[in-house]
Amino acid sequence: MTNSTTEYTLPDNFTSTEISHQEAIETVIDSLQENDSAMVHHDEQGYLWKFQYGSVETYVQLTGEKEEDLLTVWSPVLTLPAQDELGLMRKLLEMNGEETLETRFGIMNNQIVVLTQRTVEDLSPGEISLAITLVATIADDNDEKLIETYGCNSVTK
Repeated sequence: MTNSTTEYTLPDNFTSTEISHQEAIETVIDSLQENDSAMVHHDEQGYLWKFQYGSVETYVQLTGEKEEDLLTVWSPVLTLPAQDELGLMRKLLEMNGEETLETRFGIMNNQIVVLTQRTVEDLSPGEISLAITLVATIADDNDEKLIETYGCNSVTK
């Protein structure tokens, strides 16, 4: 399923450095989520959000607010194995080099995912928005055609 481009109005303080990473993440997720699907889990290891975007679920993990803490965003696209795994891997490598911008395709828990990760040092709200939006959009734009083309299984929800 491909989502059309939609313009969102963000709060006036969204680009301010006074907003926390947690607040920026929640603002972005609120603008992207569908069907009130957003969920959050918080423990001593940080925050983990999950939300539905088109045909995919997207996850956002924030380990904390210190410079060395990490923002990780990922979205499962399909489950391995694939009927044409060699062809799939070649396509994903080509897409990593040409189409995924700051994100990349990878394998996690026997699933193909779109992901990005970086430390929160000097991380702006705009960069948070871009990371989450890119991962969700690239995953949603590619899941169904990769499954159909390479004979894979969809991610069980």
